[in-house]
Amino acid sequence: MQFIDRAEIQVKAGKGGDGIVAFRREKYVPAGGPAGGNGGHGGSVIIEAVDDLQTLLDFRFQHVFKADDGERGGIKNMTGAKGSDRLIKVPCGTVIVNVDNDEILADLTEKGDRFVAARGGKGGLGNKFFLSNRNRAPEHALPGLEGQEFILRMELKLIAQVGIVGMPNAGKSTLISVLSAARPKVADYPFTTLVPNLGVVSKPDGDGIVFADIPGLIEGSHLGIGLGHDFLRHVERTKILIHLVDIASENPLGDYETIQTEMAAYGHGLTAKQQILVLNKSDVVSPEDIKAIASQFPETPLVISAATKKGLDTLLQAVWKHLGISE
Repeated sequence: MQFIDRAEIQVKAGKGGDGIVAFRREKYVPAGGPAGGNGGHGGSVIIEAVDDLQTLLDFRFQHVFKADDGERGGIKNMTGAKGSDRLIKVPCGTVIVNVDNDEILADLTEKGDRFVAARGGKGGLGNKFFLSNRNRAPEHALPGLEGQEFILRMELKLIAQVGIVGMPNAGKSTLISVLSAARPKVADYPFTTLVPNLGVVSKPDGDGIVFADIPGLIEGSHLGIGLGHDFLRHVERTKILIHLVDIASENPLGDYETIQTEMAAYGHGLTAKQQILVLNKSDVVSPEDIKAIASQFPETPLVISAATKKGLDTLLQAVWKHLGISE
């Protein structure tokens, strides 16, 4: 599944520099001709896809991007300097949309793909340009043109790197809501989540990792029962999985085994993915019961309470370690 991470920005290209009126003033040249140079073109705003970004998280804090203006023309037919371009780096998979008409302007899928989001204005013409047989001493020049300006929406088609799986009501939506800025619908009944919820969780270096709350699987999901194949396909595209188990359910180990069985039956390498086993809702179970339940699992689980945020730092440390991210 491709998730959408969105950001809206304003881009404004630089204004072209003005042309000038000037005449040659040289010794022994009593009637020098026009020598006013053209203005430099304004800089453009360029969007480039890079492979070291994964989210549009940075655009929450900066929304306006402007290129430099061109410089005015100079004497002796000198053209003004061009304004510097403004380069905006975005993750691969970013779609650029014009907010005014929802037109898709570009789809930057590969590293190095570029799109000129706003073109700089042309520099104005100096009076040298208007020299003719009829007008040997033109005394007018043109101003530079304004650069283009747009409001753009960037839509990042993301494949979540971390998937959160588990039985309905295991607390997946609550977990992703406290780990990220996502605000999924949360309630105390099965199948609260009907579509995957996307959350961008900040990494230690400031960029973000995409977490996906995969809606609850049930027995028979690999046959298409319930929400079935749709959500198993989402799991297929993640790098690692957080297998969340409700420690307060009637049979935590049985819930764990049900999900493992469904993923194994579906195939496509799901069970070969790295998994982090996590027991949730430790705030409603006694420490003695937690210890007894944890001992039933084939591997030592992490124990957290998403509701009280207990154990979340340890969980994130495990995620960064599995993804090879240093803190």
